[in-house]
Amino acid sequence: MYIYNVTLQVDWSIAEDWLLWMKEEHMPEVVATGCFTESRLLRLVEVDETAGPTYAAQYSAESKEDYNRYITTHAETLRNKSFQKWGDRFIAFRSVMVLV
Repeated sequence: MYIYNVTLQVDWSIAEDWLLWMKEEHMPEVVATGCFTESRLLRLVEVDETAGPTYAAQYSAESKEDYNRYITTHAETLRNKSFQKWGDRFIAFRSVMVLV
Protein backbone atom coordinates (compact mmCIF):
# COMPACT_ATOMS: atom_id res chain seq x y z
CA MET A 1 0.00 0.00 0.00
CA TYR A 2 1.33 3.42 -1.02
CA ILE A 3 0.23 6.57 0.77
CA TYR A 4 0.34 9.85 -1.11
CA ASN A 5 0.51 12.53 1.59
CA VAL A 6 -0.10 16.21 0.92
CA THR A 7 0.63 18.46 3.90
CA LEU A 8 -1.09 21.83 3.54
CA GLN A 9 -1.04 25.03 5.52
CA VAL A 10 -4.11 27.13 4.79
CA ASP A 11 -4.54 30.85 5.36
CA TRP A 12 -7.09 31.67 8.06
CA SER A 13 -9.03 33.81 5.56
CA ILE A 14 -10.11 30.70 3.62
CA ALA A 15 -9.87 28.01 6.30
CA GLU A 16 -13.58 27.17 6.66
CA ASP A 17 -14.43 27.29 2.96
CA TRP A 18 -11.26 25.40 2.02
CA LEU A 19 -12.00 22.62 4.50
CA LEU A 20 -15.51 22.15 3.13
CA TRP A 21 -14.17 22.17 -0.44
CA MET A 22 -11.49 19.60 0.40
CA LYS A 23 -13.94 17.21 2.04
CA GLU A 24 -16.83 17.59 -0.39
CA GLU A 25 -15.15 18.30 -3.72
CA HIS A 26 -11.39 17.94 -4.06
CA MET A 27 -10.68 14.74 -2.16
CA PRO A 28 -13.62 12.85 -3.73
CA GLU A 29 -12.40 14.04 -7.14
CA VAL A 30 -8.90 12.67 -6.47
CA VAL A 31 -10.32 9.29 -5.41
CA ALA A 32 -12.66 9.29 -8.44
CA THR A 33 -9.59 9.13 -10.71
CA GLY A 34 -9.48 5.42 -9.82
CA CYS A 35 -5.86 5.69 -8.72
CA PHE A 36 -6.65 5.60 -4.99
CA THR A 37 -8.90 3.39 -2.92
CA GLU A 38 -9.53 5.82 -0.06
CA SER A 39 -8.62 9.17 1.42
CA ARG A 40 -8.52 10.84 4.80
CA LEU A 41 -7.92 14.33 6.07
CA LEU A 42 -6.10 14.97 9.33
CA ARG A 43 -5.38 18.21 11.15
CA LEU A 44 -1.95 18.59 12.67
CA VAL A 45 -1.87 19.56 16.33
CA GLU A 46 0.84 21.11 18.43
CA VAL A 47 2.06 23.19 15.48
CA ASP A 48 2.27 26.95 15.01
CA GLU A 49 -1.10 28.10 13.62
CA THR A 50 -0.27 31.79 13.41
CA ALA A 51 -0.65 31.78 9.61
CA GLY A 52 -3.41 29.16 9.58
CA PRO A 53 -4.21 25.52 10.30
CA THR A 54 -2.14 22.67 8.88
CA TYR A 55 -3.65 19.50 7.42
CA ALA A 56 -2.45 16.22 5.95
CA ALA A 57 -4.53 14.85 3.08
CA GLN A 58 -3.71 11.19 2.58
CA TYR A 59 -4.65 9.00 -0.37
CA SER A 60 -4.12 5.22 -0.44
CA ALA A 61 -2.98 3.50 -3.64
CA GLU A 62 -2.78 -0.26 -3.98
CA SER A 63 0.39 -0.06 -6.08
CA LYS A 64 3.20 2.23 -7.17
CA GLU A 65 1.75 2.00 -10.67
CA ASP A 66 -1.57 3.44 -9.47
CA TYR A 67 0.23 6.32 -7.76
CA ASN A 68 2.39 6.93 -10.86
CA ARG A 69 -0.72 6.96 -13.06
CA TYR A 70 -2.22 9.66 -10.86
CA ILE A 71 0.93 11.78 -11.05
CA THR A 72 1.31 11.47 -14.83
CA THR A 73 -2.37 11.68 -15.79
CA HIS A 74 -4.29 13.68 -13.18
CA ALA A 75 -2.07 15.57 -10.71
CA GLU A 76 -1.31 18.65 -12.78
CA THR A 77 -4.95 19.29 -13.67
CA LEU A 78 -6.16 18.92 -10.08
CA ARG A 79 -3.32 21.05 -8.70
CA ASN A 80 -4.12 23.78 -11.21
CA LYS A 81 -7.78 23.73 -10.16
CA SER A 82 -6.67 24.23 -6.55
CA PHE A 83 -4.50 27.21 -7.46
CA GLN A 84 -7.24 28.72 -9.62
CA LYS A 85 -9.68 28.54 -6.71
CA TRP A 86 -7.42 29.50 -3.78
CA GLY A 87 -4.43 31.26 -5.34
CA ASP A 88 -1.48 31.65 -3.01
CA ARG A 89 -3.53 31.37 0.18
CA PHE A 90 -2.20 27.87 0.88
CA ILE A 91 1.09 26.02 0.63
CA ALA A 92 1.53 22.32 -0.01
CA PHE A 93 4.29 19.78 0.56
CA ARG A 94 3.96 16.33 -0.99
CA SER A 95 5.49 13.00 0.04
CA VAL A 96 4.96 9.34 -0.71
CA MET A 97 5.12 6.62 1.89
CA VAL A 98 4.77 2.86 1.84
CA LEU A 99 2.96 0.84 4.49
CA VAL A 100 5.33 -1.54 6.26
